[in-house]
Amino acid sequence: MFDPSTLLKKAEQSPFALMMLNIGLKNMIPFNSPHRFKISKVTTNSISITAPYIRRNKNHVNSIHACALATLCEYSCGLTLARTFDQRTYRVILKELKVNYQYQAKENVTATYSLPEGTISAIQKTLSTEDAALCTLIVDINDSKGNVICTGEVTWQIKPWSKTKTAR
Repeated sequence: MFDPSTLLKKAEQSPFALMMLNIGLKNMIPFNSPHRFKISKVTTNSISITAPYIRRNKNHVNSIHACALATLCEYSCGLTLARTFDQRTYRVILKELKVNYQYQAKENVTATYSLPEGTISAIQKTLSTEDAALCTLIVDINDSKGNVICTGEVTWQIKPWSKTKTAR
């Protein structure tokens, strides 16, 4: 079975593991495949994902489409949470996504998401007393010149599978 959290840990040190992670996620999440998102860097607390300025990602005004940027926001912080919360034990699901667009993206863009200190412990504390925890994460997407193209506010629900109404 393809386990992204294991490969994410290995990708911190190994270019080969990073390549395998990109290939595996492309197959695991076929919706993202046409966007050609690429995880470019993985550290202990952060993930950087690049979206290329290609025809498939462009809109009618020749900039990267708003939906591709929103997906990049979701993808970057979602992978960070998936790395922390075991997918066999917890259901990590998108609850809400808001994106504030500042500039048109006319070149490759990168979302680098760093999990704030204390976020995981706050989620775990909530889960110790509640059935589910909500977590809102803020993601900036920048172009190669450092301009903030957009800011995403992504709210996730983390819930143990044992507390969900649907069987797994």
